[in-house]
Amino acid sequence: MNVVLTERIKCNDCPIRHRAICSSCDETELDTLEKVKYYKSFTAGSPIGYRGDSLGFVGSVVKGVATLEKTMEDGRTQTVGLLLPSDFLGRPGRSTLDYDVTASTDVTLCCFERGPFEDLVGSTPNISSRLIEMALDELDAARDWMLLLGRKTAEERVASFIEMIARRSHIENTDDQPIKLVLPLTRESIANYLGLTLETVSRQLSRLKSKGIIRFLDRRHFEVLDYQALHASSGDDADGGMIF
Repeated sequence: MNVVLTERIKCNDCPIRHRAICSSCDETELDTLEKVKYYKSFTAGSPIGYRGDSLGFVGSVVKGVATLEKTMEDGRTQTVGLLLPSDFLGRPGRSTLDYDVTASTDVTLCCFERGPFEDLVGSTPNISSRLIEMALDELDAARDWMLLLGRKTAEERVASFIEMIARRSHIENTDDQPIKLVLPLTRESIANYLGLTLETVSRQLSRLKSKGIIRFLDRRHFEVLDYQALHASSGDDADGGMIF
């Protein structure tokens, strides 16, 4: 089930303003977007769209997390990506979805009708260039995810996943302050995403906890106590590692 939000957030006050598709827009361009945008909300567990569906809008995730999944003929399902705040859903020039898109948590999307947005891409260089930049970032992330699935150990995969959450939360990490985070997925979904079993994910989370790297406050809320140790556990090199 989804509903249209009644509360409008001004573009300049938007929490994803400096990371989303509109991040390079000037005031005039923002005014244009302001006039045509609208919001959709999806409750946790509800479908945003199914593979092969026609998607009449494109948009950015303002709040929440959605999963991108593909189901094989025998019923096996693989999570192939996540949509986090500022990520973009939909492709100009392509009206159908390539994946099943499901709200993992409550999700809010800032939406634009497909036709008018495609016109804006053609007439607004700041939007078209940002769209290309985000597509290239997504390509880099896909290459890094191939490394994770193909070469990384179970501990490195789980540590990389937690580090991704910390980075995408845009929380400044310090040596003396824990980083408070929320697991955006259930352990079952994390296992599916990382190509691991549920038992392996639980065991590796417990291992990171026993090392003093993370501390769980409840099943979903936790703290990163040692960010440098978390990065070391991810198996990435010291120059910044994976890009998500």
